[in-house]
Amino acid sequence: MMRRPSSLTLALLVVLLGACSGRSARHDDAAPASAPTAQAPPAELRAEVDAALTRGRAALYAWRQGDAVASHEGFAAARTRLAAVATQCAQTPGCDMNAVVQAQDTLLAAQARALVGAAHAGAPVASAATLSATSDSPLLTDLPAAAASLRLLNGRDLADIIEVNEAVRAALREWLTWLRPFLLDTWENYQYLRHKMWPSYAEAGLPEALLFAILAKESGGKVHAVSGAGAAGPLQFMPATGQRFGLGKQGDFDTRFDPAAATRANVAYLNAQFALLNHDLELVLAAYNGGEGRMARLSPRGTRRFWDRRVFDHLPRETRTYVPMVLAAAWLFLHPEQYGLEFPAIDARPGSVTLPSTLSLNEVALCLGQSGNPRGWFRTLRNLNPRWDVNQRLPTGTVLELPAAAAAAFATQCTAPAALALVQALQEAEMPGAETPRPGYARTHIVAKGETLSAIANRHGCGVKDIATANSISPPRYAIRIGQRLRVPACRS
Repeated sequence: MMRRPSSLTLALLVVLLGACSGRSARHDDAAPASAPTAQAPPAELRAEVDAALTRGRAALYAWRQGDAVASHEGFAAARTRLAAVATQCAQTPGCDMNAVVQAQDTLLAAQARALVGAAHAGAPVASAATLSATSDSPLLTDLPAAAASLRLLNGRDLADIIEVNEAVRAALREWLTWLRPFLLDTWENYQYLRHKMWPSYAEAGLPEALLFAILAKESGGKVHAVSGAGAAGPLQFMPATGQRFGLGKQGDFDTRFDPAAATRANVAYLNAQFALLNHDLELVLAAYNGGEGRMARLSPRGTRRFWDRRVFDHLPRETRTYVPMVLAAAWLFLHPEQYGLEFPAIDARPGSVTLPSTLSLNEVALCLGQSGNPRGWFRTLRNLNPRWDVNQRLPTGTVLELPAAAAAAFATQCTAPAALALVQALQEAEMPGAETPRPGYARTHIVAKGETLSAIANRHGCGVKDIATANSISPPRYAIRIGQRLRVPACRS
C-alpha cells in the first residue's frame, strides 16, 4: 500500500531542513585559536546522547508503523535532549562538540530518510506485509558498506538476491514440515519483540526478512536461549564476539540476552562482514555461524562464493546447513502464500504495568492465564523482561514490559486478593523430593550430557566462578559430571 505524505509530514520536513541548515552553519564556524584541546564528552553526557538516539530510533519505528503523531513527538523530544546536551558540552571545558553534532547528524539523517522518502511519490510502510511487495527493499541501503552493496547487487531486493537452489529448496521443506510449528512460534515471539529489534535493522537499511530468518535459526525468538558452545541470547553471540560489539556483563546481567542490544550488535557485525566479504550475503551468514576467520581464509575478500567447492567442502556441516536454512526462512517471510504458510495477525502493541505488590514473572503469567493469548503469556513476559529470573519476586513498584493486551488483562485479573493468593500458593509449591534451595540460591541444575559449566552459567545469567564457588568446583578445568546437582546462585538481577 502506497501512502501519500500528510500535511504533518511536509511540515515536519520543513522543520527538519531548517534545523539542518542552522546546524551546518554553526558546525562550520572556526574554533577560536585559544580553544582547549577537545576531549570526549563526560560519561553522563554520552549517556544522554545515547538516550536521545534511542528516542530517535523509537520515533522512526513509530513513523514506519504509521503513527505520525508519536513520531513527531519522539523526534522533537530527541532533538530537545540533544540540544540540552550541546549546551552542557559547550559549558564543559575541553568537551568535544563534534561528538554531539555527529549524534545530531545521525538523528536528522534518520528523520530525513523517513520524511523525504514519504514525500517522493509516497513510501510504503515497512512491515512484513509490505516488504515483499516493494521493489525498494534492498539488502542494504544506509550504512557506508550498504551503499556499496547496493551498487554491487544492482539495486535488487532480497527476493532477487536469494537463489532458490536445491539446498534452499531442501531447507524450505524442513521449515514447512516438522519445523513449521517452530517457525510459527518464532513468528509469534518476534511480533512481541519487533519494537525492540526491528528499529535497528530499519535504521541500518537491513531487510526485516533477514532479521526474522536469523532469529528463527538461532533461537526461535527465545531471548534466554543458550547453546552448548556458550552462545547466548536471541541472536546467539559467543562471549568474545559479544564483547567486541558492546555486549557483556552489566552487573549481574549479560546484555547478550537484551533483544535490543543484541540486534544492534548483530547489525554492526553483519555490516563489518559485508565490507570484508565483498558484500556477499551467503558468505556473511557463513561467517556469522562458522567464524569470520575461517571465511577470510576460504574466501579472501569474498573472492569465492559460498557454493564454490573450495569453500563449501571445507565448512563445518552445521554451517553448510545454516546458510540455506536462513535463506529459506527469509524467503518464506517474503513469500508465505506461495507455500500455504499463514503467519497469524498478532496484536503486539507494547505496554507496561507497575506491580501493585511483590510478584514474580511466573505469578504474573499465572494470573494472566490465556486472556488475550490462547497460549498464555509466560514466554512473552520472559522475552520482554530478560533481566529478571522467573521465580524471583519483584518489589512493589517494579515496571514490567508486556503487550498492551496483557496489560489490560493484568488490571482485571492480577489485583484481586483471591487471585493473588492462588498464584502465590502455586509459586511456593514444591515437587515431593525436590531440593529446597539454600538461602541465596535460586534453583538446582542437573548437569545434562554435553553441558559445560560455562554453558550452564550463561543459561542462568551467572559467571562461571559464581557457580564454581557455590559448588566447590576447582579451576582451571571446572570439571562437572552428568547428573551432578549444581546449586545455582540468584545471579541475574
